[in-house]
Amino acid sequence: MKTVLTNKNISIRTRRRALECYIEPILMYGCEAWTISKQTQKKLEATEMWFLRRMLRISWTAKKTNDTVLEEAHTTRLLISKIRKRQATFFGHVMRREKLENLVTTGMLEGKRSRGKQREKLIEGLTDWLKAGKSLEAIEATKNRKKWRTMIANAVKQGT
Repeated sequence: MKTVLTNKNISIRTRRRALECYIEPILMYGCEAWTISKQTQKKLEATEMWFLRRMLRISWTAKKTNDTVLEEAHTTRLLISKIRKRQATFFGHVMRREKLENLVTTGMLEGKRSRGKQREKLIEGLTDWLKAGKSLEAIEATKNRKKWRTMIANAVKQGT
């Protein structure tokens, strides 16, 4: 794919669509179950910028900011919002089923908690992204599919 993505005879729009079609699905495989920390988010954003720089043949030593690279590519950062949207749709699906997956996803399993700092849960990251307030509000919103879809659409529009 390197020859196609770096070919200057092909428009940037076509190369971007090839990237979205062939490379991003491999990158985002299984992202519905990821918990995205600040560090992971930075790495994903860096990967997205690396792809764009390679497509535009901009050397890593060139002193171009990420904003100028995004302007040249006529795009914005979309990878994190795509991953969050996938996570939110998957979370809504799991919460409506009310099976074992529901318990695992919410982290409401019986037993003792492990020592040390507790791991970040998927629901915590989603409630921050959706700006839903508390996680219980997000869980209740999943019961109403129409309300859940509008919450996801509003979060995607805000682009956070």
